[in-house]
Amino acid sequence: MIQHQLIEACRQNDRRAQLKLYNKYCEGMYYVAKRFIQDSFEAEDAMHEAFIKAFEKLHQFNGEVTFGAWLKRIVINKCLDKLKAKKLELVAINEQVLGTVEEEENWSVDDGVGIEQVKQKMEQLPEKYRYPLMLYLLEGYDHEEIAEILNITKVASRTLVHRGKKKLQEELKDLSHGTGY
Repeated sequence: MIQHQLIEACRQNDRRAQLKLYNKYCEGMYYVAKRFIQDSFEAEDAMHEAFIKAFEKLHQFNGEVTFGAWLKRIVINKCLDKLKAKKLELVAINEQVLGTVEEEENWSVDDGVGIEQVKQKMEQLPEKYRYPLMLYLLEGYDHEEIAEILNITKVASRTLVHRGKKKLQEELKDLSHGTGY
């Protein structure tokens, strides 16, 4: 069954089709959720809730983006909702103070630093930087999409990503100079 037919069957509440679609995407969506929610049970719960919401809202899927991208957005939003529900303040900023930040293109890390070390250091960043930076670097969203997901402005997204990158870079420099552990 090709994906278009599978989605159409899911729209008709075909439980077998829903299970096929779930099995096709559950592992990838779990890893997306895990990047936002550290606890594996909470991440899995968020992923399951996202699938339920996706099946309920499947009539809204219009094919403008791939199904995977559409579902990923739902998973991320569900994770952020769960974090907000735990009273974790995602972004508390005064936008008059922020101003515009130009993107720095000369962002790099030492050759000896691996992706797992980058992810680990990113996890230790303050939340106001961690989530915009994860959406930008790991999920590939642009500032307009990040602004929409986090309910902030594009200027705030640029600023938080910029500051998050600088902070992450400082942490990684400490790591490469032997002071990170």
